[in-house]
Order: sequence, then structure tokens, then C-alpha cells
Amino acid sequence: MKELEDLRKEIDLIDKKLVKLLNERGNLALKIGKIKSLNNRNFYNPQRENEVYKNIKIFNGGSSGPLRDEHLENIFREVISACIAVQSDIKVCYFGPEGTYTHLAAIKRFGSSRMLVPVKTIGDVFDYVSKGLAHYGVVPVENTIEGMVNATFDMFTGSDVTIIGEEVIPVSHFLLSKANDISKIKRIYVHPQTLGQCRKFLEENFKNAELVESLSNADSCVRASKDKESAAIASEIAGQIYGLKPLMPHVEDYSNNFTRFLIISRGEKTAKTGNDKTSILFSIKNSVGALYKILKPFYENGINITKIESRPSKKFNWDYIFFIDVISHETDEPLKRALKAIGEYTIFIKILGSYAFLSEKT
Repeated sequence: MKELEDLRKEIDLIDKKLVKLLNERGNLALKIGKIKSLNNRNFYNPQRENEVYKNIKIFNGGSSGPLRDEHLENIFREVISACIAVQSDIKVCYFGPEGTYTHLAAIKRFGSSRMLVPVKTIGDVFDYVSKGLAHYGVVPVENTIEGMVNATFDMFTGSDVTIIGEEVIPVSHFLLSKANDISKIKRIYVHPQTLGQCRKFLEENFKNAELVESLSNADSCVRASKDKESAAIASEIAGQIYGLKPLMPHVEDYSNNFTRFLIISRGEKTAKTGNDKTSILFSIKNSVGALYKILKPFYENGINITKIESRPSKKFNWDYIFFIDVISHETDEPLKRALKAIGEYTIFIKILGSYAFLSEKT
């Protein structure tokens, strides 16, 4: 059809212009990279990336479409990722292996052009970043159904890393297998966190199947790919990576299922965005009303606490460390006043980092 041919020729011309413009952007990125290198500046700048995404939404506001803001953001994430890749080989480690939700969070934050390195444990992520073996790390911190990821929480108490960002990923689990018939499945490989999110589904549909604990959702897929009488519960993308077919979609018990991930670095600080969150660790002295005295200054300074969790310190019996998230930046005067006020009631206070609050994405 001539009309179709003509439209394709128009697309080819646009693609030619896009390639030229993208290379022009890449050349500018190289120049910026040289300036950053001479001034010992970080190549990755989350504030600048957020600014680019905000600009894209503004630019798209006057357009008649059809591309939505999220479509353009996904495209530009890869553009930014490629431009930073030509500046420097930034290494990002994540709690792997490939195909986990943490891997998806790493791609969402950094794009696929960065060097993404899977490591075996959450502790390894902290270790790589702390020792400078990776520039950044990505770790899960909480799930809307299962709550806090204790392994991540515990690592912050003894680590020197800082939090520079967060990502929130919707969790949608699939039943994946080499088998074609569900009735032939005798074993299901499932990570404990995933099991907690799909327990009702499994009880209703696989009462007689053996549930085998795995190290991660990707590990579930690897084991199921070698066992024709088994299935795994993981993301659809993980199934594609490890050659498994989706037998049943959306097997999580609750549709409103999200996991929050933290982006960690070695000592970096982020500038204020005007919509920031700060994560803080502290341990309180054992006295009557201690927790009340800790929380009161935040209220008096108009600071919203969005999360509070406690964990045993593992040093003394009945001694706890608290983790809180507040809507404020560590340089804000009200937060400084609140932290000063609680100082006399705490054994220690540790600011883990301030970063852009993704309220609009959760």
C-alpha cells in the first residue's frame, strides 16, 4: 500500500533526525563528563535526572500526544543512561540474580546502559558500596503486604553507606513452569517473602504441592527450569529470562502490592528538591515515656513521620533500634531542631540520607 509506504518513509526521516539529535546530546554529555572529572564531581546526579523528567512532562503538556508522560520518561531514562555510560563506567550492584524485582528497580532507576552487577545477598550490596567496588547499590526495604525487609534494616546499623534515592515497583507474581498442565505440578519453588504474598492462592489451588523455599524469585525460576514437575512464582519477566511459561497470572493475594527499594551510595549527599524524605536511625535510653519524648519534637516542629520500625539491637536484651522516615530534608531547620531536642533521650542518632520523596509514584 502506497499510503503505508509513505508513512514509513516519514518515520525513517524522523528516526534519522532523532539519531543525529541523540548523538549531539551524547557529545554534550561527554563535555559535561570532562568538566565533572576535572572537578571531582559525581557523574550520576539524581537531582539533575529528576529535573530532566520534570522538563519532559512540561514539554509534553503542550503536545496533542499520543505519547504519555510515563512513555517519554521510560524513553529518556535509557537516553540518560546511555549518555552517562559514555561519560563514565558507573557500576551498580543489586540483590540478584537477574530477573528479581530488585533487578527491575535497578533498571528503572539507572536504565539498562549502566553496568548492573547482581550479588548474592543484601549484605554483599552494602559491602560492595562501602568498599568502593560499586558506585551504587539497590536493596529492597519494605513491601506493602509483608512489611519491612529485616536484612536491609539490620545492615544500616553498622554500615557507612547513605541513602540517595528510592524506587517503588508494583509486584505482580506469575505461576511459571516448563509444564503445560497445572495438574502435573508437584513442587513449587518460592521465596519466603513471595510466599507471604501468595499464601491464600497456594492454599486454595495447590494444597498437595510441596512448597520449596528458594533464595530469591530468580532462584525459584532457575530451579523450576530444571524440574519439569515443578513451578516457580516470580515476575513474568523473570520467566522470560529463564525460559518458563506463564501458567497463571497475578497470583498475589492482594492487588495493591508494591515493594520499596533504596538506592545507596558511599557518603554522597543529595540537594533539596522541595519534596524530600529523610531516613533516620536512633536508639533510645530505657526510661519511662522515652518514645513519647522522642516523637513529640517532630510533632512540635510540624514534621510528618511516614514510617517507624523497631528492631532488636542484638547487643543487649530488650534493647531496640528505631528506623523512621520523615518528610523533610536534613538541612531543613525544623528537622535540625527536632533532632537536637531528642538528643538527650537517645544513645545515638544516625541520619541515613535525604532524597526525593516519590509520593506521586506510589
